[in-house]
Amino acid sequence: MGASIMRKLSMDELSRKSVEEFKAAKKNTIIAVLDNIRSMHNVGSVFRTADAFLLEGICLCGYTAQPPHRDIHKTALGATETVDWIHFSTTMEAVRQLKERGYKVFAIEQAEGSISLEKFTAEQEEKLAVVFGNEVEGVNSDVIKLCDGCIEIPQLGMKHSLNISVAAGIVLYKLSEQRLEFLK
Repeated sequence: MGASIMRKLSMDELSRKSVEEFKAAKKNTIIAVLDNIRSMHNVGSVFRTADAFLLEGICLCGYTAQPPHRDIHKTALGATETVDWIHFSTTMEAVRQLKERGYKVFAIEQAEGSISLEKFTAEQEEKLAVVFGNEVEGVNSDVIKLCDGCIEIPQLGMKHSLNISVAAGIVLYKLSEQRLEFLK
């Protein structure tokens, strides 16, 4: 048996959506909520991940930077043009409004009674919002009290913490994984 030859796909073969096609596409009923994120690179990275998984949108809360900004754009690579976003003065306000609109809201946090990510399940069309916390403090404890629960990323090493952009990539992929066929 010979080795298979792999070839990188060209941009034309990737079937990339235009901004208009993205806006018109059926969305994944997941919203990312950013709780006072300091790094604009982290914000841009979450925009790019939200674009990749056709998220419904992003809530930028508190002092989380908002587009347009050069440092967000540098990492987002145009995703600020495709992904819908809204700013809230506080994360508490965002969570309250999302719950009023029928979203189940989960903090991504290591907390007593948290659900390990690999055990978390939701219906394909269930409306979910996930709160990602500040780089130093995590998700605010008052926000956690408003949430329907916490989801924890299982970690085996010494640090037991991930950069918010890495955590968002892991969580948003896992939550989107069961919905991939539904979204096609």
